[in-house]
Amino acid sequence: MKNKYYLNSLIIGVVIAVVLNFFTLPYYVTRPGDAQELGPLVSVEGGNTDEGSFMLTTVKMGKANVFTYAFAKLSDYQYIYPIAQIRGENETDEEYSYRQLHMMESSKETAIKVAYEKANKEVELISKGVYVFKVLEGMPAENKLTIGDRITHINGEETPTAESFMEQVSVKEIGETIEVTYDRNDQEEKTKITLAEHPEKPGFPGVGISLLTDYEITTNPAITINTAQIGGPSAGLMFSLEIYNQLVEEDISKGFKIAGTGAINEKGEVGRIGGISQKVLAADNAGVDIFLAPYENGAENSNYNEAVDAAKDIKTDMKIVPVNTFDDAIEYLEKLERKSN
Repeated sequence: MKNKYYLNSLIIGVVIAVVLNFFTLPYYVTRPGDAQELGPLVSVEGGNTDEGSFMLTTVKMGKANVFTYAFAKLSDYQYIYPIAQIRGENETDEEYSYRQLHMMESSKETAIKVAYEKANKEVELISKGVYVFKVLEGMPAENKLTIGDRITHINGEETPTAESFMEQVSVKEIGETIEVTYDRNDQEEKTKITLAEHPEKPGFPGVGISLLTDYEITTNPAITINTAQIGGPSAGLMFSLEIYNQLVEEDISKGFKIAGTGAINEKGEVGRIGGISQKVLAADNAGVDIFLAPYENGAENSNYNEAVDAAKDIKTDMKIVPVNTFDDAIEYLEKLERKSN
């Protein structure tokens, strides 16, 4: 009789565990991902090979259930985020994935342009428009702009790229009203938006949207990049370095395993990204020698400072290097002594 009781209890426990495993909570859990070599993903026609390797770093993310939520609470370098901090309002999982993949496409195209120009190779990048891909709740653009709107002007001045839009906004004052011209469903519309404080840059004006420039690119020599299901813009810097290294005769990897992270714009400026402490751990697990991190012009809360703190915490020998621009990274690597065997 006792054995039957234990068996029934076990069956009930298993059923409850299965149900809880499939019952998701309104949170995402992120954890360290992988460090992936870019050489197999990037192929420049007639390109040169390297002795070392350039690597992108990733963060793994999934919807939380009772078990993953509890485990994240008890674990270092696993973080919990409300869904609203990850996805836009009413944005589905499919829409979020679509947005991430398009951000990667834009990042790749910008990385190609920066690398080809630095290597004095032929490249042409034509802007086809600036699209809204996220609207922040509680910010001025809420209920005025929506995902998919193509912004064309601010106060009558063209905005051909996301960078040009941000530059025009950055010279305004908090509380100042701007007129935004945009296309929605092939119809031109206008709206007035009063600027508020930027949520990530105290003291700076912001609209409360994230933008993506849609580019068309041609190159000589030809290039192929296979990113499969990699999403987001954070691998831009590392893609640009791998591309450049295949374009030039000198091997700037110098035999080192070099990882890093950072979005990159047309000017070669390296931008802040999320999850850098987790990426430091991923790189260390992969035996990386050097990790490049956005310095953000010395900001106190920069990605670089966060990366240094994480490196100290995990007691890694990996060198953390601050970079503001693509040129900073090239300059550092060109001065680097070749790795001894």
